[in-house]
Amino acid sequence: DKVEDYRSRADAIPHRLEGDAALLELLPARLGRVLDLGCGDGRLLALVRDARPDASGVALDFSPPMLARARERFDGVPEVEVVEHDFSRPLPGLGPFDVVVSSFAIHHLEEVRQRELYGEVLAVLEPGGLFCNLEHVASPTPALHQEFLDLLGVPEDPSNRLVAVETQLAWLRELGFAEVECIWKWRELALLCGLRAR
Repeated sequence: DKVEDYRSRADAIPHRLEGDAALLELLPARLGRVLDLGCGDGRLLALVRDARPDASGVALDFSPPMLARARERFDGVPEVEVVEHDFSRPLPGLGPFDVVVSSFAIHHLEEVRQRELYGEVLAVLEPGGLFCNLEHVASPTPALHQEFLDLLGVPEDPSNRLVAVETQLAWLRELGFAEVECIWKWRELALLCGLRAR
């Protein structure tokens, strides 16, 4: 039920489409392999492949209902592999990628694991490869956080482990990402990006 509720309102999250558009603008003109971390039903990877139809992809998630929807979405698309994996554990050996994307998934991990995962992302990127994380981030005050929840019309999610934008950008820089930036932000939604240096 939770999966279907999320899927029914995924495109209606305020300003989400702006974040998607900002992410798609950053994709290289020629895109080989892309990894979608926490792919859910495959929505973001499908948007990436609509923008770059020649790209192949790996869709990674741990939720059986979401994986079932992703497999339905990519049925008959041999360029996309759907993989079950809980990324609270280290990433499996999937080979190198030109781009790694994620959308509203990593914030469910414990803070230490979030930073570890960023390091694993850097390791699987090709030199010059791009990481784009469209993420749910922490507000600077409880009042602003409550305003955000009220605007979305949703209750507090106890599984969230929200981290401030500034903290996450610092992690990326410390780990060795280049050109680290928050490209787009609306309240608690932010697009955090970095490159693996050539």
